[in-house]
Amino acid sequence: MATKRCKPCERGTAPLSRAQAEGYLEELPGWQLSPDAKSIFREYLMKNFTSAIQLVGEIAQVAESEDHHPDLHVTGYRKLRIDLATHSIGGLSENDFILAAKIDALPKSLKP
Repeated sequence: MATKRCKPCERGTAPLSRAQAEGYLEELPGWQLSPDAKSIFREYLMKNFTSAIQLVGEIAQVAESEDHHPDLHVTGYRKLRIDLATHSIGGLSENDFILAAKIDALPKSLKP
């Protein structure tokens, strides 16, 4: 997935079904499907606040290059949650899983 590129969703594109999303998730350990199957998320416990913000910056660069943008939440000064969905179709598309794989490939300073 990390070698693919995100593509704009055409008008009328249907979101992935729960079964399709679960199939994609098999390739992305650590990512979870939301209860309504309209988004995926992952949480990282970073080494410290600086490493959390640094990773946010790296994710932002990848997201911009793919023109697909996640929701990013830093809480408790070092806990980073990433939520992915394709807002234009109201659910998940292959783009969400492509970006998740690219995020997984980024270097991280996690809490030991």
